[in-house]
Amino acid sequence: MYDLPEEIDVRADGPLRIITLNRPSELNAVNDALHRGLARLWPRLSDDRAARAAVLTGAGKAFSAGGDFAYLDELRRDPELRARSIADGREIVLGMARCRVPVVAAVNGPAVGLGCSLVALSDIVYLAETAHLADPHVQVGLVAADGGPLTWPLHTSMHLAKEYALTGARIPAQRARELGLANHVVADPVAEALACAKRIAGLPRQAVESTKRLFNIQLERAVLATLDYATTAEEQSFQTEDFRATLEKLLDRQR
Repeated sequence: MYDLPEEIDVRADGPLRIITLNRPSELNAVNDALHRGLARLWPRLSDDRAARAAVLTGAGKAFSAGGDFAYLDELRRDPELRARSIADGREIVLGMARCRVPVVAAVNGPAVGLGCSLVALSDIVYLAETAHLADPHVQVGLVAADGGPLTWPLHTSMHLAKEYALTGARIPAQRARELGLANHVVADPVAEALACAKRIAGLPRQAVESTKRLFNIQLERAVLATLDYATTAEEQSFQTEDFRATLEKLLDRQR
């Protein structure tokens, strides 16, 4: 559906839309196709008048392992690709904040980097018991322009948001729920998310969508206050020696 790349699978189930990040052999790590597809996905979901709720999950063992290292290296070397990618990142964030359809995240495994951001921008979050969240941008020398620093302060305390954004440390599922970064920790997040989405889809449309918008006006204002600075800083961080050296070490480990 929605004329998206194969890296994003969208399936209709009555009024529900099941959205699956679809690079299972790569733990759904984000490449250019997946990133571009996510930028296009949210306006198209909003325009789908038959859609009443959506479930967002990952194929295979992970929700998303974050940025594909080869893709990050392309971004470092190609300024035009980097500019387009940063613009797409902006559209992903604002597209999710403005999407009229409630999005329930079924986090079936690790949600890292952009995967963690997708979770933070979802409306309701179910985590697998073995899942974890992490925003390790700083660990590789990048600014998290579309990551935890944009939204975590709305979900948890500023001190806790800073701790996990400045260290890139993993947040285990139970800890994420305690912090307010997830609603539930369950054995089967997909089944629970589908059940939740079905309940939402059965409620009056205008009441649901306007209530979501009421919350997300605050989210959008918070994001817009920092997004321009964040994207500029991220673009600069792609060009630093720290990022180049760290990325080369990571690529060497994969070879």
